[in-house]
Amino acid sequence: MALHNETGKKGEQVALKYLMHNGYRILATNWQYKKFEIDLIAQIGDELIFVEVKTRKNKFFGEAKDAVTPKKQQHLIEGAEHYMEQNDLDAEARFDVICVYYDINHPAEPEVEHIVDAFGAEW
Repeated sequence: MALHNETGKKGEQVALKYLMHNGYRILATNWQYKKFEIDLIAQIGDELIFVEVKTRKNKFFGEAKDAVTPKKQQHLIEGAEHYMEQNDLDAEARFDVICVYYDINHPAEPEVEHIVDAFGAEW
């Protein structure tokens, strides 16, 4: 597995544990449908949360959240619509981004930045 893939998978595991520790119920990990993929789908109360996880070794080349471009946001929104349709869900939903800064070569405690309601969708 390429180093960037390994770093990404580690970041997703950190984000998963973070959400669970904070009371979120995990509904799906790495959900895929056709060309769509959503890293984590969670629930807290009656609200669905679609989570994009971005992992970086450091902030030298910029913030991880900057990688969630408007095009990526639209892709996530469309994927979420398919998930809700497939599961016959009619619930409040939001899109969060979790940035994990984790150097796989120096396994200190990773830094986690949880951006709640990072971008919106017109339902």
